[in-house]
Amino acid sequence: MQTIASINDQINGVVWGVPALVLLIGTGIIMTVLSRFFQFRRFGHMWKNTIGGLFNKEKGIRKSSDAHSISQFQSLCTALSATIGTGNIAGVAYAITMGGPGAVFWMWIAAIVGMMTNYSENVLGIYFRRRNEKGEWSGGAMYYLKDGLGKITFGDVHVFPALGKVLAALFSFFAIIASFGIGNMGQVASITESINTLLPYDPSVVNLVTGLIVIVLLSLVILGGLKRIATTNENIVPFMAIFFIIGSLVIIGMNIGQVPAAFGAIFAGAFNFKSAAGGIGGAIIAQAMTWGFKRGVFSNEAGLGSSVMVHSASNVKEPVVQGLWGIFEVFADTIIVCTCTALVILTSGVVDLQTGASISGATKLGLAAEAFTKSFGPFGGVFIAVAVSLFAFTTILGWSYYGTKAWEYLFGTKSTLAYKIVFIAMVVVSATIDVSLAIDLSDTFNGLMAIPNLIGVLFLSRLVIQITKNYSARKITKKQPDLKPMYSAFEEIQQEQEARED
Repeated sequence: MQTIASINDQINGVVWGVPALVLLIGTGIIMTVLSRFFQFRRFGHMWKNTIGGLFNKEKGIRKSSDAHSISQFQSLCTALSATIGTGNIAGVAYAITMGGPGAVFWMWIAAIVGMMTNYSENVLGIYFRRRNEKGEWSGGAMYYLKDGLGKITFGDVHVFPALGKVLAALFSFFAIIASFGIGNMGQVASITESINTLLPYDPSVVNLVTGLIVIVLLSLVILGGLKRIATTNENIVPFMAIFFIIGSLVIIGMNIGQVPAAFGAIFAGAFNFKSAAGGIGGAIIAQAMTWGFKRGVFSNEAGLGSSVMVHSASNVKEPVVQGLWGIFEVFADTIIVCTCTALVILTSGVVDLQTGASISGATKLGLAAEAFTKSFGPFGGVFIAVAVSLFAFTTILGWSYYGTKAWEYLFGTKSTLAYKIVFIAMVVVSATIDVSLAIDLSDTFNGLMAIPNLIGVLFLSRLVIQITKNYSARKITKKQPDLKPMYSAFEEIQQEQEARED
C-alpha cells in the first residue's frame, strides 16, 4: 500500500516535472515573442520608472496617498519578501549539486523569459482588480480567471464562464495550502535550523523559544493588515538584500581569481561540450536544464501567480507600470541574488567545478554555510544564520498576505481574521515537530497554482499585448498621446480610484 509520501512524490514529479516546466518556460517564451522582447527593448524605461523613480521622488512610488492601497515600492518589497527567501541560498546550492554548474545558466534563462510572465500577471492583476468591502484593492489570478477568462466571447457567446470560476477557486485553494507549507512551515524550519547551528543548547528548547518569538513578531505585523506588512517589508527587504549582496561580493572579491573558472564551468556545464563528444552530453545537459529551470521558477515564482496578489494592491493606475515592477522583481531575485549565491559557492572551492558535487558532502543550506564559513571563518555561520532568518521571516509575511487574499476570495473579507490567527498559530507547530511531509505536500500545491494561472495568462495574452501597445503609444513612443488609457476592465472601479486620488 502506498504511503502519503510516496503518492505525493509521484504527484510532485508531475507538477514539477518536464511537462510543467515546459508550460512555465513556454509561457514566458510566448509572452516574450508576442511582446517583441519587451523586457529587452524597454529595459531602460523599466529601470527609469521603477528603481530610478525612487531617486527622482516620483509621485506614488515611495508613498501612497490612498489609505487603502500601498505604494509601488512597498508592493515590490512585499513581493520580494516572498520570493527572496531561503531558496535563494539553499535552493541554489541544491541546484548546483544536482544539475551541475550549468544549472545556473538555465536559471538565468528561466528568469529572462519569466520576466515577461511576471509582467503579464501584474498587467492582468491591475486591469481586473476591484475594491473589497474595506475599500482595499483585491486582485490576482483568481480575478482575471473569473472576470477575464470567464468572459471571453466568440461572437456573443461566453465560452468559459464555468471554467473561469472553477480555475479561480482551484487557484485560491492551492494558494491557501501552499501558504501554510512553503510560506510558513518551510520558512520556520529554516529559521530554527540556522539558529540551532549557532547555539549549543537542546534543539527542542531552541525551536520552541524561536517559535514563540516568531509568533510575537508575526502577530504585531500580520494583524495590522497590509499597510503594516508593506511598511515592515519596505524597511527590512532592501536592507537584507543589500546585506547579502555585499557579503557575497566580498567573498567573490576574495576569490576573484576563480571567477573566470566559475563562469567557464557555468557555460560549459550548460551545454556540456566535453560530455557531448562522448555521447552522454544529452542526459547531463537535460539535468542541468531541469534543475536550472526549477531553481529559476521556484525562486522568482514567475508563472505561479503568487506575487501578483500584492502587486495588485499598489496605488498605480497604469497596469503596465506595475508590470515593469514585475520585471524588476524577477531581475533582482534571480539575476542578482541567486547569481551571488552561485558565484560564492563556485569560487570558494566547496564544489567540484566540473560536476557540481559537494566536496564535503554537505548540501542545500549546509553547503552554502560552508562556502561562507570558508571565507569568513566563524562569522560565516553567523552571516548565513542572520540572512536565512531575515529571508525566511519576510517570506512568511509575504505569504501570509497571499493566503489572506486567497481566503478572502473563497470565504469573504470578514472571515480573513480567522485565517490570520490559524496561520500565526501554525508557527509553533512548524517549530516543534517534523514538518517535512507537510512541506513536501505544500510544495506540490505551490506548483499546482501555476496551472490555472498560466491558462489565464495564455488565454488573455492578446489583452496583455493590447494594454502594452496602448501604454507604449501614449507614454513611450508618444505616437498617440491622446489615446484613451486602458486602466481597468471595470469603469466604475477606475472612477472610484480616481475619485479617491483626487
